Amino acid sequence: MEPDPKKIQVLLAEQNQALSKEWGEALKSRDCEVSTAGSLEEALKVVEQVYFDLVFLTEDHEPSRRDEFIVHLLELFPDSLVVVIAPTPSVPGAVRAVRLGAWDYLPYPKNAQEVIDALARALEYRSWRQAAYQRRREISQMYDVHNIVGKSMPMQQVFRLIHKVAATDATTLILGESGTGKELVARAIHHHSDRNARPLVPVNCGAIPGELLESELFGHEKGAFTGAIKTRMGRFELAEGGTVFLDEIGDMSPLLQVKLLRVLQEHQFERIGGTKTINADIRVIAATNQNLEAKVSEGSFREDLFYRLHVVPISIPPLRERRSDVPLLCQHFLKRFAKQKGLGEKRLHKSVMNRLLRYHWPGNVRELENLLERMVILADGDEILPEDLPLHMAGPEEDSLPPLEEPLPAAEPEFPEDGVDFNAAVDAFERRLIMEALDRSGWVKNQAASLLKLNRTTLVEKIKKKGISASD
Repeated sequence: MEPDPKKIQVLLAEQNQALSKEWGEALKSRDCEVSTAGSLEEALKVVEQVYFDLVFLTEDHEPSRRDEFIVHLLELFPDSLVVVIAPTPSVPGAVRAVRLGAWDYLPYPKNAQEVIDALARALEYRSWRQAAYQRRREISQMYDVHNIVGKSMPMQQVFRLIHKVAATDATTLILGESGTGKELVARAIHHHSDRNARPLVPVNCGAIPGELLESELFGHEKGAFTGAIKTRMGRFELAEGGTVFLDEIGDMSPLLQVKLLRVLQEHQFERIGGTKTINADIRVIAATNQNLEAKVSEGSFREDLFYRLHVVPISIPPLRERRSDVPLLCQHFLKRFAKQKGLGEKRLHKSVMNRLLRYHWPGNVRELENLLERMVILADGDEILPEDLPLHMAGPEEDSLPPLEEPLPAAEPEFPEDGVDFNAAVDAFERRLIMEALDRSGWVKNQAASLLKLNRTTLVEKIKKKGISASD
């Protein structure tokens, strides 16, 4: 049964069934849809599938498992509010709960009215938080960085880097899969820099044939080649005092790599067919979805250019690693499309949002944007329903993640003639298996643990011990 999108979603993680029933009835009288879980294992399964506005978690669960549950829930849904209910309240207990991210810490309610009061406080806080966030958004609309939608931890790190890099003139390399928003980051850096009064000139190195790209970048003199009927300024000249954004830099030919290296080192160049040296007062921001280090190793990308570009790298996380931003992105795109197309603003059915949260997003933000535009145009009525989703996302069990029973591939061990460091080899193999399981599950640790046939706590301990992170 799909959650009612019009009701407040509440989870009661309480072992006492009588109390759980009493509290649940009280909450239902306040327009809440209530789910219950008698154990943390059951609660973990529930929160993997459904977003909850509020979770009441009793403190009588096993401490380490309870703490793990809070962290896992807030990893999935940072907007959820957790209220820890303590049979015997203590200051250390309250401090620990709040440090883990719980919103409130309460003694056991004496009656159902105290549960209602806790709900009211939570809803008041949520309303205040949403208003405060909207105020920050309105203020940030004066700056280009507002075009990058996201409040997840990975994106907060990106925003911090944007502001740090913008304050300098350092060459910047933006890394990320297709559709993650690399050009938006480049524009934000330029907007916040001292060069923002001058132009930002974008060049897609992968979309322009190599023989034309040189002329696009450096310009040419009249008669320099067949068809050069007049002198033409290149992008480096057009961006004088501003910024040149070189997208898909990994597709640049070796010849142009040499010329670009000179621009970065000496800030000088000549037009094609020209002899006059032109000074280039520009900043260069480059971007790629390729592994430039691998291209350096294979000899298709210059090592010295790589290090010139790699002064300050910024990695944009794929959407599957910041799923908590999906609702915010949906809201942003739905408002924009409603305005652009002259349609009433549409909303997503709760089950549609759940499917979007669980999808793997190989095309990242661009794929989400295109999907929402399609559904806004084709959906009947004011609400986008599951039947409006494309076939590969519309199935009742479809979440695009590998089935838990799918085995991980075995690898043949390499055994050098001079022997092998057994402990190091085992550690490397174990690390590879963990990374593979995390990648397949979209970094949902509960599912990764199931793939590896491990207890989730064991997996979390191994991840910490090996220092594994999503950036590896």
